[in-house]
Amino acid sequence: MPQLKQLARQIFHETLAAIDIAGTMQRKLQRKGAVLMCGEMRIDLRNFEKLRVVAIGKAAHAMVEGLTQVLAPFVRMEGVVSAPTAARKPLAGMKYFMAGHPEPNAESWKAAEAILALLKKCDEKTLVFFLLSGGGSALVELPLDSAQTLDDVQQTYRALVTCGAPIEAINTVRKHISAIKGGRLAAAAHEATKVTLAVSDVPVGKESALASGPTLPDPTTVADAKRILAEYRLHDRFPPSLRRWLDRGKMPETPKAEAGAFRNSHFFLLLGMDDLFHPAHHAAETKGFIACCDNTSDDWPVEEAAGFLLEQLEALQRTHTGQRVALIADGEVSSPVTGNGSGGRNSAFVLACVEKIAGKKIAVLSAGTDGIDGNSPAAGAVADGETLTRARAMGLDPADAFRRSDAFTFFSKLEDAIATGPTGNNLRDLRILLAEP
Repeated sequence: MPQLKQLARQIFHETLAAIDIAGTMQRKLQRKGAVLMCGEMRIDLRNFEKLRVVAIGKAAHAMVEGLTQVLAPFVRMEGVVSAPTAARKPLAGMKYFMAGHPEPNAESWKAAEAILALLKKCDEKTLVFFLLSGGGSALVELPLDSAQTLDDVQQTYRALVTCGAPIEAINTVRKHISAIKGGRLAAAAHEATKVTLAVSDVPVGKESALASGPTLPDPTTVADAKRILAEYRLHDRFPPSLRRWLDRGKMPETPKAEAGAFRNSHFFLLLGMDDLFHPAHHAAETKGFIACCDNTSDDWPVEEAAGFLLEQLEALQRTHTGQRVALIADGEVSSPVTGNGSGGRNSAFVLACVEKIAGKKIAVLSAGTDGIDGNSPAAGAVADGETLTRARAMGLDPADAFRRSDAFTFFSKLEDAIATGPTGNNLRDLRILLAEP
């Protein structure tokens, strides 16, 4: 069984290696002379006097690199980059901010101010590229209410990410209290032509949730935000300044599809779910597994998702008797924080599987393609049918670790945490379930 764990690790690392953001941009963005082509979009660069770039997210540096390679040497870019890591090769004309995630930091606030100042100067002769990837919600933030401080914003984020709500609901609230999100960056550059290029870590069809949709029309409403606040009892967990703002009924509606800011606005998905599934599926098959992909459990509660995917794995085993099988799943599971331990939704998912797979020839891996899992230094974890026995021999209780939200500590002691460091990428979480006869 230890071999199954190692194979799961190999599939994960091979999948990461196959995701080349800069290379993908060069394949999907093409320039013929002064004309830039992206899907059905055609933009003549000669129609613009200024080119501006706003890059937000964990893949921001790679996306800027890819765009530079496509456009060079045609134009000189100016803009703002906000990412959780420093740039290896800073570009002239670009302002860089090493912002916070999963909570905004002072650089997140400064990046927001710099972006709004940049966009304010954009006119109808300006072409703005927005390069968006996962993590952008925290990496650029400024509250609508000027009375709120950075400490207030950080407390708000802690309340949101620990309340147990799915990411779509969390982002709905964020959009309605932020000066950045929910289409407000597009509105800030109202007259400019805007092109959003996205590396998505959100479900297909819900791209307005990516980085909380700063450049897209917002399909959610103030009524939706208020319903979520009530459902998850968030009001009393927010800082006093935000509670006062909410109580005064100051929450404005976000820009909708009919707003003039979206008239000259284009959106193009560079990388999404299939770009994660395909290399993972291929890596599993090359190792002798009959592989199947499933994203049914996206946004499910962690324990419900664990049970469902293990049932799917066992169904695969029954269909392909005597053969190795692999189930590949992506997306995020919801895992409310119930203790003060270290970990995240990926290690929590694996922890929820430990007792269910005990004694079976099964391995389960779950990890973030960004290399970060919650408040831990790991990307996720891996377990197999021997994990429970090994844990008990070391005095570790998976149920207790789960209650304390301490999955990273549990797997770290077993040397089964998966540490990659920040990958510069962020598609979605990847779950790999392997079984052999």
